Amino acid sequence: MLSQNPFQLSHELLIKADNAQAACEACFAQIERNAEYNQMKVQKAFYDHKISEAHFAPTTGYGYGDLGRDATDAVFAQIVGAEDALVRHNFVSGTHALTVALFGVLRPGDLLLAVTGNPYDTLEEVIGIRGEGNGSLKDFGVRFEAVALKPDGTPDDETILKKAKDAKVCYIQRSRGYALRPSLCIDKIEHLSREIKAVNPNAIIMVDNCYGEFVEQREPTQVGADLIIGSLIKNAGGGIAKTGGYIAGRSDLVKLCAYRLTSVGTGKEVGCSLGQTREILMGLFFAPTVVASALKSAVFTAKLFEDLGYEVYPRYNEPRTDIIQAVTLGSPERLIAFCGGIQKGSPVDSFAAPEPWDMPGYEDPVIMAAGAFTMGASIELSADAPMREPYAVWMQGGLTYYSAKLGILLAADAVTRLEQ
Repeated sequence: MLSQNPFQLSHELLIKADNAQAACEACFAQIERNAEYNQMKVQKAFYDHKISEAHFAPTTGYGYGDLGRDATDAVFAQIVGAEDALVRHNFVSGTHALTVALFGVLRPGDLLLAVTGNPYDTLEEVIGIRGEGNGSLKDFGVRFEAVALKPDGTPDDETILKKAKDAKVCYIQRSRGYALRPSLCIDKIEHLSREIKAVNPNAIIMVDNCYGEFVEQREPTQVGADLIIGSLIKNAGGGIAKTGGYIAGRSDLVKLCAYRLTSVGTGKEVGCSLGQTREILMGLFFAPTVVASALKSAVFTAKLFEDLGYEVYPRYNEPRTDIIQAVTLGSPERLIAFCGGIQKGSPVDSFAAPEPWDMPGYEDPVIMAAGAFTMGASIELSADAPMREPYAVWMQGGLTYYSAKLGILLAADAVTRLEQ
C-alpha cells in the first residue's frame, strides 16, 4: 500500500487496489514479453533502414525527395509486415485515414462488406448509413452491407462467406468500438482472411487496426490482410506524435490510397514533412513500451472494478488484442463520475469536469475524459462513452502504468462515493 496518499484515497480502496495488482502479475508478465519482442522488431527496422539525424530534417512546399518521409514509410512497412506504407501527419484522425482508404480502393457499384457488424460510429456518415447528399460512399454508388455478429459477439463465418463472394472490400474492425463484444485477435483475423480469400480471391481484406498495434506479436498484414489503417495519436504514435495516421499493406493498394490523399499521379511523391518526422519516428520507437503500459492499466482496471462488483469486458485474465477496457456502470451518474475521476487523474486539464455533449459524428451525446498532452490522444489515459444504456464506459491508454493507475483509482473513488 502507498505510504503517502496525497489524493486522500480511502484505506479500503487502496487495499483493493493492492490485491487487484497482485492478481494481475501473471498478465503483466505476458504483456512485458510481447513488448520486448515488439521492441526488437521496431529496432530491427530502424537498423535495416539506417535511420539517422538526416532523416529528421524538415521539408516544405511540395516535399519532393523527403528522405525522412520515405524512410518512415519503409520502417513502418517492415514493422507490420507490409509491402508499403503511407505514414503522414496530414491524416487528422483514424477516421480520416480509414476514409481515404475506403475512397481510395472502392469504385461505383462495388460492395463494401463489413464482416464485424456496423463500423465505428464516426464512419456511419462516411459510408452513408446516416445522412444523405454529403459526399458519402453511398452518394458515389458504393453499396454497403454489414454482417451482424452472433449473439456471443463473434463473427458469423457462414454468412460472411456467402456474402463475401460479391464483395470488393471485406472490412474488419479489430477493436470493439462502442460495443460490449470481444475484440478480434490476430488468429481470428488470419482465419477470416484465409476463408474469405478461398471464396473470393480478389476481395480486399481491410482492417481497422486502431487500438490494436503492438498488443500482440503480429499485425493483420502479417496474416493475410491487404490493408491496415490506424491513427498516430493512438498506439502507433507512442504518445509523442502530435497528429497523423497510416495506411499499410499491398503496394498497389497503398498507391491508390496515396492518390486519394494527394492527387492521382503524384501520390506518395509529394507532401512535405514540416519537421514532424522526428516525432513520428520517436513515437514509433516508444510505442511497444507505451502500449504495454496501456495494457497493464486496462488489466488493472478490469480486476479492480470486477472486485468492486461491476461487469467488465474483457475480464482481467482474458486474452487481449486491443488496449480498450469496458466497464458497465449502469447509470448516467456513475458514468459521469467515472469520467470525472479519470480527468482528475490527468496531467493536463485535471481541474475540468467532463460533461456529455453532441460531438460531431456521433448519434448520441458523448462524454469524454482526456487530460492529454496531445488533444484527443487515446494512447494517453482517456475514457469515453455514448450516454445510452447500459451506461458502459470505454477506457484506454496510459503513457505510464503508475500515472494511469492513479486516474483509475480516482475514477473508482468517485464511483464508490456515489454509493455511500
